[in-house]
Formats: sequence, structure tokens, C-alpha cells
Amino acid sequence: MTAEMIAILAKAFAIGVGGSMPALAIGLIGFSAMQSIGRNPEAAGKVLAPMLLGMAFAEAIAIYALVIAFTL
Repeated sequence: MTAEMIAILAKAFAIGVGGSMPALAIGLIGFSAMQSIGRNPEAAGKVLAPMLLGMAFAEAIAIYALVIAFTL
């Protein structure tokens, strides 16, 4: 294996894991929020802000993985 090939594999691994895990986290956050709103519709206002904040933090991890893939 050449150094260029190893760099390409490292980029693929970084963006693959760095994109799939935050996507799973965002899905679980959305699922949990919708489930809690379904059980208690009056709590929709209280659930929305923490849900969006959690999704934003999970998305930030994906953006960090993209930056790492570009810098490799």
C-alpha cells in the first residue's frame, strides 16, 4: 500500500464513521422527542428546544469529521 492509498482509506473511514454515528444519534433524538410528545402533547414546547440543541451538537460532530477528512 502506498501512502496515498492509506490517506484515501483514512479519509473514507473518517467520513464514514463520522457521518453515520451522528446520523444515528440524530435519529434517536428525534425518535425520543416524538415519542415523548406523543405521550404528553402539552410538553411539546419544553421538548423542542433541547431536541434541537441535541441535534445541533450531534451535527457538529459530523461537521468535525468532514473537516478532518478534508485535512487528511
